[in-house]
Amino acid sequence: MYDLKKPEHDVDQAKTKISARGVQVFYGDTQAIKDVNVEIADKTVTSFIGPSGCGKSTFLRCINRMNDTIDICRVEGEITIDGHDIYAPDVDPVQLRAKVGMVFQKPNPFPKSIYDNVAYGPRIHGMTRNKAELDEVVETALRGAGLWNEVKDRLDTPGTGLSGGQQQRLCIARAVATQPEVLLMDEPCSALDPIATALIEDLIDDLKQQFSVVIVTHSMQQAARISQKTAFFHLGNLVEYGDTDTIFTNPRDERTENYITGRTG
Repeated sequence: MYDLKKPEHDVDQAKTKISARGVQVFYGDTQAIKDVNVEIADKTVTSFIGPSGCGKSTFLRCINRMNDTIDICRVEGEITIDGHDIYAPDVDPVQLRAKVGMVFQKPNPFPKSIYDNVAYGPRIHGMTRNKAELDEVVETALRGAGLWNEVKDRLDTPGTGLSGGQQQRLCIARAVATQPEVLLMDEPCSALDPIATALIEDLIDDLKQQFSVVIVTHSMQQAARISQKTAFFHLGNLVEYGDTDTIFTNPRDERTENYITGRTG
């Protein structure tokens, strides 16, 4: 099994969870990502912003090798988590995705009970020895997603019967149940109402205590509210990356400023 435990590095290296060097992504002959270099910190929320089609979701999917599922997609360069090359030949993408959870734009609970949605990952990865341990994992994940008190008396009912915001929190519980080290979120609030969005944003703030959280968002207000670091993508390039406050108040690159101020979309 692929092990993502930290190697023995100095203190500065330990602060970096994900490192990308010279990453390029191609769909057939079309280049979607151009030479991206970035260091993403542990226990931090990092936002990817930029116009539609700029490559932010494509790069996000590189971090858990979701692009492997697309036949015409080719990824070049190096991405490491805790210093380990996640594209190395001995890395099992299924095991990697247990360590790098993902929440998608549209809530996508399995057509199973609330309990079985959360228990699915721990079961297939053999993380628990008995029902009591699995019960504990499910409860912990649902509590972590802020959902336990709302569903504890109906765990055997279908996850698809929950409201949109509850379904998205169920998907977050499902993602954290395998005890990942990184949590990827691809516009997790775009299909939700403002109240559900506020709940998810509060949850993300809590989750950063445990995980490196990377979120793609179209909402600059959301990026400003929840993230400590922000990366601005444009036409497949990572134009600028730094502290969120700096990106929004004093960007170095004119393209970033034009996007932030609404002069370009």
